[in-house]
Amino acid sequence: MRSEQETATSVAVITLMRGVVYRETHEAAWQTLLRHGAPVRDHFDTIGVDVVVDETEGYAYLRARDEDDGLPRLVNRRSLSYPVSLMLVLLRKRMVEWESTGQEARLILTREQIAEMVSLFLADSSNQARQLDQVDATITKVVDLGFLRRLRGQRDTFEVRRILKAYVDAQTLADFAGRLEDYRASAGAGRDE
Repeated sequence: MRSEQETATSVAVITLMRGVVYRETHEAAWQTLLRHGAPVRDHFDTIGVDVVVDETEGYAYLRARDEDDGLPRLVNRRSLSYPVSLMLVLLRKRMVEWESTGQEARLILTREQIAEMVSLFLADSSNQARQLDQVDATITKVVDLGFLRRLRGQRDTFEVRRILKAYVDAQTLADFAGRLEDYRASAGAGRDE
């Protein structure tokens, strides 16, 4: 017979394997990570995976270690497409602006707001519908990746998930922002000619 703690540890391990654990949506797994995190960390340590818990932001996730310790990577890295990378960086930038105001508990954006944000950096197209289809496809991919969450009953309204902060850090944001400004400047110069 399994003890309560063993069952709770197994639930936390399984929940982490399914994706990001959020304080507000995975309460039992979250509490186990805070109270009895050592057995969970030990479990993943044997396969070269770290458990990252951000108590301040209220999420936990798994991160594969580099192959320096002799173990192969559990999950292969995939590069993201330009539109997905662009959207993630722009969402992260918006999150920084939102955090500085400190008004709302969650960053909520509509499809139109996201499209407006991204359209500045997409190639000019006379076909507005096609451009919106591309933005919608990118939003769907970002939802699938877990960085956006559709609000229940509101098809075109999204919450930007705080886990984005772990994937797009300040240095990445600064580097990409510089490249975006260069791109915007060169695109603007081409339009003026």
